[in-house]
Amino acid sequence: MTRNAAPLASQAPVLILGARSDMARAAARAFAALGHPIQLAARDTASLADDAADLTHRYNVSVTTHAFDVLESERFVAFLDALPALPEVALIAVGLMGEQAENAADASRATLVMRSNYEGPALILAELANRMEARGSGTLIGISSVAGLRGRATNYVYGSAKAGFTAFLSGLRNRLAKKGVHVLTVLPGFVNTAMTSGMELPEKLTAEPEEVGQAIVKAVKSGRNVIYVRPIWQVIMTIIRAIPEPIFKKLSL
Repeated sequence: MTRNAAPLASQAPVLILGARSDMARAAARAFAALGHPIQLAARDTASLADDAADLTHRYNVSVTTHAFDVLESERFVAFLDALPALPEVALIAVGLMGEQAENAADASRATLVMRSNYEGPALILAELANRMEARGSGTLIGISSVAGLRGRATNYVYGSAKAGFTAFLSGLRNRLAKKGVHVLTVLPGFVNTAMTSGMELPEKLTAEPEEVGQAIVKAVKSGRNVIYVRPIWQVIMTIIRAIPEPIFKKLSL
């Protein structure tokens, strides 16, 4: 699934939202390696200092840091106004899984998961979409999850938020298809990150953050619409989605 990909100029700025996550850091390095100026955004800008210095030293690119909280949607306009330039590429890598048992028992925890994975990411991309549409160019990247492709008992609160985000990205892509703005949905599957620390993950199904970063850059350059970082996940999820509901209810997934 591709579009007619326009060349991405090496000096085009790239905004990384949620820049402290492992996948975000890998994506920042992958874009910086191609010469792109990088805008790193996270709640604590001081925590970005080492990453900014490393990107600048290693790739000789301009790096700026910016305070951004995905839960503070009332500040999104001011945040974007304060950037040194409207990015040509914007990636949101914010995510919060939480524990399913706690999410199911505590509405405040479920709300935090839902807002962190759907509401906030969707609203910041919506504002960026409007600005890129007015300019007539840009690429928006949302890191979603295969967990959003079918609700499972073990993580349905997180999965439902990712399902909403995936649907939002699809609709945004459809809306902007003729406006010069491309929308990429990333479905990583298992990734060896801090979020999955402690989980027993199958090696053949688990990507490294660097693999995700390279896949994102490749997808942007080629104009892909939806990517599974490891293609086997598309097969797995096609099978899972095809299981009839009466049978699915009896499974422990």
